[in-house]
Amino acid sequence: MSKLWQKLIRPAVFGLDAEQAHEIGIKALKLGFGSFGSPRTDIEFGEIERFGLKFANPLGVAAGFDKNGIVVNQLASLGFGFVEVGTVTFDPQPGNPKPRLFRLPEDQALINRLGFNNDGALVVAERLKKLDRRCIVGVNIGRNKDVPNEEATENYLKCFEVVYGVADYVAVNISSPNTPNLRKLQQGDELEELLAVLQRRNLELGPKPLLLKIAPDLTESEIEAIVDIALQYELSGIIATNTTISRDGLATKGVDQIGKGGLSGRPLRKISTDVISTISRHSKGKLPIIGVGGIFTAEDAFAKIAAGASLIQAYTGFVYAGPSFARDTNRGLAAILKERGYKTLDEAVGSANKD
Repeated sequence: MSKLWQKLIRPAVFGLDAEQAHEIGIKALKLGFGSFGSPRTDIEFGEIERFGLKFANPLGVAAGFDKNGIVVNQLASLGFGFVEVGTVTFDPQPGNPKPRLFRLPEDQALINRLGFNNDGALVVAERLKKLDRRCIVGVNIGRNKDVPNEEATENYLKCFEVVYGVADYVAVNISSPNTPNLRKLQQGDELEELLAVLQRRNLELGPKPLLLKIAPDLTESEIEAIVDIALQYELSGIIATNTTISRDGLATKGVDQIGKGGLSGRPLRKISTDVISTISRHSKGKLPIIGVGGIFTAEDAFAKIAAGASLIQAYTGFVYAGPSFARDTNRGLAAILKERGYKTLDEAVGSANKD
């Protein structure tokens, strides 16, 4: 499948508009294209338990790929251990004007300014409710575009209450660069208010893992402040990171003409790994981290784990590598762990910081 994808399928797919190709990919997955049957693989990592949930393997699909929870089981059958649906908002919204998704092939990257286009929390929750799921399912929630930050907490809370019953964990997205002023919610008082309200309601309902997704474009002191707040409100973990607004060092010509949007893929690899290291060190390993950003190979995945990630996610690497990505990455990661003498994945988590 890997050679077929690289030589025939990907060139044809990459000849299409990026968002059109993505929509075709979702439809193909829904029809069973690339599916290998059982979500369980022959790759053994030992027991992987994170924030009370058991994962078949450490590699998940990052939010943004299956925004509406349409192909969760199909992604599981490709070898992913979990799928993060969304970003979902309380009210449905169309997102930003097209074109809004762009490939940067020379950089193995994407730029998107989709703007939380989704069917809305009620529709997605109903879809997930009917699903006989074959993997862990997280739901990533965000703020509606027409809601000011002053009313963001109420908007998040309404969305949280709708998806709570169908989510194995909930991720709070305050870091997309494509919703005006959203990233300001990462700051002190606003972040404390949001997390205090969500966690209080979470405890009332019977707590589920609540995670926070942060941006890569933060200073070390800003990251540390967020970690302190996350620990204060007993969050289950941090997802590091979202896309970057940086355009440093890109090789693709004409990138300036694309305009605003979040950059993902290989250029994000080191940036996100550095953020993971900062979180791990400052929390002294007490705060579980889902590492995401620039994972294309098993070596990339291991670097995130060694930096402190206890789970990992991919999106852009999956887009470039095709249907065999999850199995290839998991198989390679298991081999690296064995070669380096780790009996379990847990032994490798944060190993670079210990060294």
